[in-house]
Amino acid sequence: MDYDTVKRARALAEEVIRQAGAAALERFDKIAELTDKDDYGDVVTEVDHLAEGIILPRIQAEFPSHAIHSEEAGNLGGESDWLWLIDPLDGTNNFAIGLPVFTTSITLMYRREPVLGVIYEPLTDRMFVSAAGEGAACNGLPMRTRPAASLAKANIGWIQGHAVRNDPHAVRLRHHLDVSFKRMMRLWAPSLQWCMLAKGDIDGIVLYNSEGDDLYSGILMVKEAGGIVVDFEGRPFTGMRAEPYLIACHPDDADALLQTVRAGLPPSGSEASA
Repeated sequence: MDYDTVKRARALAEEVIRQAGAAALERFDKIAELTDKDDYGDVVTEVDHLAEGIILPRIQAEFPSHAIHSEEAGNLGGESDWLWLIDPLDGTNNFAIGLPVFTTSITLMYRREPVLGVIYEPLTDRMFVSAAGEGAACNGLPMRTRPAASLAKANIGWIQGHAVRNDPHAVRLRHHLDVSFKRMMRLWAPSLQWCMLAKGDIDGIVLYNSEGDDLYSGILMVKEAGGIVVDFEGRPFTGMRAEPYLIACHPDDADALLQTVRAGLPPSGSEASA
C-alpha cells in the first residue's frame, strides 16, 4: 500500500467533507426537494446530490485511476485496488424531518480493506478521522473505546439494513436487546453510532444485515480506537461482505455481548448466523 496516497487522500477528504457538511448545514430544516428512493421508505433530498457534487469531482480530479462508489451516483471509474466509498448525507431520513442527527462519510479502501475513514458531523463541527495503523481521533483528540461498567447498564447501538424492515429474526433480536440493556439506540445515522462507540460514548453496536457506503469508515474508526468487530459467530470481520451481521465493542465485552446476541436469535439458528 502506498502511504503517500493515503496521506494525500486524507488531506483531500478532510477538505471536501467539511465543504459538503457546510452545504448541508446551510440547508438544514429548509428542504425544498424530497423524493422516495426505494420501496422501504428511504428518501433522497437535494442535499444528498449537492454534497455528492462537491465531493466526487475533487476525488476524480486528484485520483483519476481510483474507483468510486457513491450512494446516489453509483459506480464511477474502472477497476482499481483503490476504492472510495461516499455517503454524502448519512441520516437523510433524519435530515428530511428536521432531526439534527446526520453526517457525511468518506472511506478509502485498498484491496477491499478500509485504510482511511473520515466522518463529519456539521451541526457539532466534529471531524472524526481514522487511518490504518494510525489510530482514530475526533477534532484531533485521540479516541478509545471503553469497557462497559456493566452490560446490563450499557447503551447499545442497533443498525439494520433498509430491506430488513420487520424481518421476524430481526424483530426478535431487537426486542431481546431492548430488554437486556439500559438502552438500545436506533439513530438512523449509522456512521455517527460508530463514532460514538470509538469515542467511548456508547458501549457496543449490533449490526443486522446492513452493508453500505457508510459502513467501512465506521468499522475502521472503531478498530483504530481499540475496539473489536466480529460476526455473529465471533469471527473477526475483515474485507467486505454484502450481508454483514456484526457486533462491535471493547474487547473486554465481546464474549458477553456475543452471548447476548446469540440468545436473541432463534434457537435453531438463522441465516444471520451463517
